[in-house]
Amino acid sequence: MDIQVNQVGYPSSQKKVAIINEFQGAFEIVDDENGSVVYCGETGELTLDNASGSSVSHADFSLLKRPGQYRVRANEFVSASFLVTEQPYDELQQSLLKAFYFYRCGSDLPEKYAGSWSHKACHTIPAIVYTDQNRIIDCSGGWHDAGDYGKYVVPAAKAVADLLLAYEFYPHAFSRALPIPETDNCIPDILHECRYELTWLLKMQDPLTGGVFHKVTTKEFPSLDVMPENDLGDLYLSPISATATGCFVAVMSIAARIYKNIDKVLSEQCLFAAKRGWDWLQIHKEVSGYKNPDDILTGEYGDDEDQDERYWAAAELYRTTGHDRYQQAFLLLVEADFPKYELGWANVGGYGTIAYLLNGEEKGNSKVYSELLEGLRIQADKLVEKSTDNGYLISLSETEYIWGSNMVVLNHGMLLLIAHFFHNNERYAECALNHLHYLLGRNVLNVSYVTGHGTNQVLHPHHRPSVGDGVIEPVAGLVLGGPNRGLEDDCAKTNLAGRSPACCYIDHVDSYSTNEVTIYWNSPAVFVVSYWTNLSYNELERNN
Repeated sequence: MDIQVNQVGYPSSQKKVAIINEFQGAFEIVDDENGSVVYCGETGELTLDNASGSSVSHADFSLLKRPGQYRVRANEFVSASFLVTEQPYDELQQSLLKAFYFYRCGSDLPEKYAGSWSHKACHTIPAIVYTDQNRIIDCSGGWHDAGDYGKYVVPAAKAVADLLLAYEFYPHAFSRALPIPETDNCIPDILHECRYELTWLLKMQDPLTGGVFHKVTTKEFPSLDVMPENDLGDLYLSPISATATGCFVAVMSIAARIYKNIDKVLSEQCLFAAKRGWDWLQIHKEVSGYKNPDDILTGEYGDDEDQDERYWAAAELYRTTGHDRYQQAFLLLVEADFPKYELGWANVGGYGTIAYLLNGEEKGNSKVYSELLEGLRIQADKLVEKSTDNGYLISLSETEYIWGSNMVVLNHGMLLLIAHFFHNNERYAECALNHLHYLLGRNVLNVSYVTGHGTNQVLHPHHRPSVGDGVIEPVAGLVLGGPNRGLEDDCAKTNLAGRSPACCYIDHVDSYSTNEVTIYWNSPAVFVVSYWTNLSYNELERNN
């Protein structure tokens, strides 16, 4: 028997449920400070959760709204401690966003801002163009992608898009300083941090052609204990790809719009770069998917389908410029056969759909707009239905416990909140919150998948700075990949064979396929958490 809760907390005004394995009956909510019982209830019936192989019951204590620190107790078993308050996620949201500062490449991270996780500047040498090794280009700056020190355009575009969408949807959630070196109490720090990545992305556009290099990395990963400033191998710009160029065009178009009245120079640079990248895409209609050259052994982010990237690029350029040629390109691409509601790095069609919908029906093709809007509702309804049938109230099927399954969880939460924005269906927001509860400990393993948060938090992520810095605690605010039924590293194969999909996770530095971190797992987490941070801010505004 085990009692699983969101180990960070529950918003006072929202539904609150604990999940108990192999138990049905009476439960109590106990004040963590004085041990008094503040609520009594009965669980629902036991149901089988196929993905975890466990029978679970739900202990609903939504009627408890009084702020405090509590635990769930049943049959003498006690849960981890958790908070009930109107604003349980403020610190978490700041930490998830500050993580991007810790991913920075090319600059010192001084103790003033990085605390015990400070380190010197890294990867400042120019990169060699792989296809013309007589050329070198400055590609310093930006964020490391993950537990390694590569910098990849496609996932970077997803991460920046998630953050800028979070700012666009929930601006009040970013009113507090993190702080970071650029903090000026005028421009929100999320925009300072995104600008750091955008400045690097601009360097990834080939000045000769307008196409965008797929990535910049050394030829192979350094050892796991190597700090970034000690990774001294030659840097290589891998060949230009249509997927990188399409994602680049899209995110530069978003940035041109967001920064127009904040940083005019950056906005104009981004729009010029986006248009130039679009021209490259028009010239290169038939470009094969990216594959690593034989002697480049770092992350590939290969993708044979570039229609979704072009779809997203066209939608964002149309929303930013209003020029009909981009809408006409979008309307041709909307007929292509690729997912229109996915928010992953490989399938980015959902971003194109969201951009077209946010532009408004009056500026679009009414028929296409209506179809996309209805498709969003249908997709959200499917996620709700899947979550209702899931013991842990999330929308993952057994086959979706893949490398980065927590990204799938958070992408679904993000899509549900966007559907809530368009369709005003509270079931979508409630379902998205259940996905956050899962991430923060209400899962079969009773693990909070965010470093630095929760009672049973991850301590050994596959993250080179956290391994090599000599600090016991890992960098805080990093989202872990989560259960992966594929067992795609030796550590997972040795320790997790035979386990059910939802249990295929191990907190070990060597398990890169379950315990690595990435910028594009953090970014949808920022979006999802910011909904409730923004909501609590609005409540305070109304009450004042």
